[in-house]
Amino acid sequence: MRTTCSIFLSILLFCSHIARAQSDVPTPDHVYMSNIKTVKLNRSGDYLAAPIITLTGGEKLSLGFDDLDATPKNYFYTIVHCNADWTRSNFNTFDYLNGFVENRIQTSRFSRLTLQRYLHYSVDFPNANCTPLKSGNYILKVYMNSDTSQLAFTRRFLVVDSKAGLSGFISTPINPKFFKTHQKVNFSINTKALNINNPFNQVKVVILQNNRWDNAITGIKPMFVKPDGLEYNAENDCLFPAGKEWRWMDLRSLRLQTERVARAEYGKTGTEIWAQPDPERGNARYFYIKDINGKFFPGSLDNTYDANTEGDYTKVNFVFPSKDPYVGYDLYIFGELTNYERNESNKLIYNGTRQAYEGSLFLKQGFYNYVYGLIDRANNNTFSTEYTEGDWWETENDYTVLVYYRSLGGRGDELVGSLPLNSIRNRK
Repeated sequence: MRTTCSIFLSILLFCSHIARAQSDVPTPDHVYMSNIKTVKLNRSGDYLAAPIITLTGGEKLSLGFDDLDATPKNYFYTIVHCNADWTRSNFNTFDYLNGFVENRIQTSRFSRLTLQRYLHYSVDFPNANCTPLKSGNYILKVYMNSDTSQLAFTRRFLVVDSKAGLSGFISTPINPKFFKTHQKVNFSINTKALNINNPFNQVKVVILQNNRWDNAITGIKPMFVKPDGLEYNAENDCLFPAGKEWRWMDLRSLRLQTERVARAEYGKTGTEIWAQPDPERGNARYFYIKDINGKFFPGSLDNTYDANTEGDYTKVNFVFPSKDPYVGYDLYIFGELTNYERNESNKLIYNGTRQAYEGSLFLKQGFYNYVYGLIDRANNNTFSTEYTEGDWWETENDYTVLVYYRSLGGRGDELVGSLPLNSIRNRK
């Protein structure tokens, strides 16, 4: 009887440990505090580079964010290793982290020459206090006062250990249903350096379009399995709606109004801007506009010393004309400027008098890409830009193929390959 109770107690302890491990993985890419704005995590030196580094390549990631409370606070950060599906892996912290479990963000600077006061915080890593030891998915958690329950925000980043060779290209789909509206990703994986007995369980593939995780393709299986490789080119796999080139808003100068600004009001405590109306273009013909594929970067033409601390904030009002509301749908403005999320802060409200959807965002000076999309309330809240923006196969998009591998008896998914592709440069 005593032995049975001991076994039962061990099972309970194991289950509670697993539950705790899963519960301490927060929502990725989410801001929890309303005073936190303009969070950027990118490869150092390039605001538009995805937060992907190689395990031993020496690259750095740069994190920056603003606290609009403008009072000094103690922000800490830690990193959590995750599997391909963003559940926490079973690696012990000391297996994947060299340094301290948590670190204080030491660098903070007050804004200068701005009406909106804020403190800008920044840190570069890997560093002497925080270096990943394993490849894979990571969540960066930033929180206050060494208390993880006071979570400020999270960001994803990836560490690659290039053990698998990849090659691929973008093509138009063969299926006539998708020929004019979608783009297809074709790729193959060289697995010579991996010990694979069951490729369907040991290898996982994720495909990103423009570094978005909300529409990532997962769960695909290879069409051909070879002794030293896997090929993914099934006719109806890896298809993405192509979209259109992203809309843009240039806020780098609040004094010199760009063509996308309808009018501006300048007050003693801040500036308010009204963007030019953005008409529906679902049925409009495609034409190429050079964009930054949904991203944004802070920048100021008014004060050229340091956009991180001299860029001001402004309320930007957006207008989406529509003769009638989309019945059964909610309309959102979408892009990195909204963390690729759809919530009340970026939801637009229909104004029947003006026959338009209206909404506003509080944005720092910079250059922004965005689109409008609809959530179908009757269809599992699926998100689509088909009607608001349209889909054309000619659209320029960036794709990233990620290959994860788990060894036999392994405790987590490791990222063993990353392949960037572009729908124009790598089209076939």
